[in-house]
Amino acid sequence: MLRLGTIMMGAADVRRAAEFWARALGYVPRDGEVDGDWTVLVPADGHGPGIALGLSTSPVRERPRVHLDLYADDRAGQEAEVARLVSLGAERVDWDLYPDDADFVVLADPEGNRFCVIDTSTPDRLPDGRGTR
Repeated sequence: MLRLGTIMMGAADVRRAAEFWARALGYVPRDGEVDGDWTVLVPADGHGPGIALGLSTSPVRERPRVHLDLYADDRAGQEAEVARLVSLGAERVDWDLYPDDADFVVLADPEGNRFCVIDTSTPDRLPDGRGTR
């Protein structure tokens, strides 16, 4: 049986991306330091998937096919996390596909990689009851 190991993301500046994601998620470099070409960040508590960051010259896609969804417990938590992530260097994305009852906010990390912060307090959105998508 397979299991999720790491989530791979490209970055033009691996160190900058690693600093953002480490601070955003409470992750640490798996090997103790960040390399300029490749690094893997893992949860400081040892539980959860890692994020691998590799040097990339590919352009960032406006509508990526794969992205991270970060879960907040409720709307207030979502707003607080969005503000915190923006203070770390994320930017709000002017997303033209927001539904009227959107429970997600689209952000981009300092490298332009898009991700969502989801208010998971609406229980009827996914089979596991955790937000929409």
